Amino acid sequence: MKILVISGPNLNRLGERDPSLYGKTTLKEIEDALKSDAQKLGCELVFFQSNHEGALIDFIQQSSHMASGILINPGGLTHNSYSLRDALADTGKPVVEVHLSNVHAREGFRHRSVIAPVSLGQISGFKAESYRLGLQALAKHFKESA
Repeated sequence: MKILVISGPNLNRLGERDPSLYGKTTLKEIEDALKSDAQKLGCELVFFQSNHEGALIDFIQQSSHMASGILINPGGLTHNSYSLRDALADTGKPVVEVHLSNVHAREGFRHRSVIAPVSLGQISGFKAESYRLGLQALAKHFKESA
C-alpha cells in the first residue's frame, strides 16, 4: 500500500521553529522515522512538503491515483483552505490529519479544521510522534478494511 505523506506551510522549518510547540525534530528526521515504521507496516511512502497551497493541491491531484491513502499535516491551511479540503475529498482516499502541537489548547482560530470532516480522524499534540501515530492509524484502517 502506498501512502502520500503531505506537510504544509512552515513545516520545512521544524527543528528551528518554536521548539516548545513543535519539538526539536526536523521534517527530515520525521520522514526517516516514518520510513522505518512503513517497512514494518508494509507501506510505501511518498513525501511532499510545500509552503504553497496550490502546490499541495497539484500534488494531491497528480499523485492520489497511485496511493491508497493520505497522511497530512496541513499546517495553517487547516483552518481556512476549502480548496485543499476539496482536493482531499475528491480523491476518495482515506485521510488522516496530524498536527505536532495540540491545536485545541492554542488560539481559538486553530480549534476549527476544515480538513477534519473529510478525514478518518485527527491526531494532535504529540509533536513528531503525531505523524507516526497517524501512519499507524492509517495502516490499521487498511488492515481492518481488507
